[in-house]
Amino acid sequence: MNNSPVLEGGLLRSGSTQFRPFLYFLSLLYLLNFPLSAATGRVECNSVPSKILAHSVPYCIVLPPTFDADKTKHFPVLYSLHGLGDNEQFFVHSGAWNLVEDLHEKGELRDFLIATPDGGAGFYINSKDGRSHYEDFLLQEFFPFIEKRYRAAPGRANRAISGVSMGGYGALHLAFRHPQLFGAASAHSAALIEKLPSFLGASSSSPRARVLGGVFGNPPDPVFWDRMSPLVLARTASLAGLKIYFDCGDNDDYGFYAGATALDKILTARHIPHEFHLYPGRHDPAYFAEHLPASLEFHSRLFPNP
Repeated sequence: MNNSPVLEGGLLRSGSTQFRPFLYFLSLLYLLNFPLSAATGRVECNSVPSKILAHSVPYCIVLPPTFDADKTKHFPVLYSLHGLGDNEQFFVHSGAWNLVEDLHEKGELRDFLIATPDGGAGFYINSKDGRSHYEDFLLQEFFPFIEKRYRAAPGRANRAISGVSMGGYGALHLAFRHPQLFGAASAHSAALIEKLPSFLGASSSSPRARVLGGVFGNPPDPVFWDRMSPLVLARTASLAGLKIYFDCGDNDDYGFYAGATALDKILTARHIPHEFHLYPGRHDPAYFAEHLPASLEFHSRLFPNP
């Protein structure tokens, strides 16, 4: 049963009392600014049961305008990963849903699926302490579930991954560690850190230390940190054929521009084609809203025609 909110043609439907008034407000705002037409798609939110994680994981998926019109059609899929403190509905409450609809109406975006799982605060990897096998969940349960249920087109070229901040870390980690699965990867303000953070110490109890410590260990294991790091993976991973885009603000509040610049240097030294931009901006919603269209159009250009 689907008991979660569903946005359809700009209107909110819900089978439970759990839908948020804020989402209803957004749906009305959408109607005021973007008149309905035959080109509108919909957003479906639900959950997938996980044996690996021993609980269900919420997700949302943006379905293109032609998804319901032709039940035999198959589509490329973009997995989009949210940042720390957000959830699977970030494409709805951030306004990215409106952006996708607008790009569709302008003919600037091909039809493809956008799937957004709830990643909690786990950086989309298997945690050091073994309590969370989130990467295994994605590979063994979530990706197959989405691609079967929503008629995803098969093959590497039809699968891509993207993310913001923590989600950018996850997207690059997954793409570099499993490049055979993805045709393209992108990231905005990815949480790329060259060296182990100094605040991850045995006596540290700061919020940042608790979050990162729960994933990477506290005190951290340098070997595990490097094994997970997109920067380290980029030095040796077989990335032939993987299309890569990433950007970051030059005044990023967490200093992630340093990691982004380091990744650019690593890929350049290996002669791996990629697109990197260091734009003016901070680590905030305004920056993400300004540059999200670039990654959406990047993936749209690369996907085969469905």
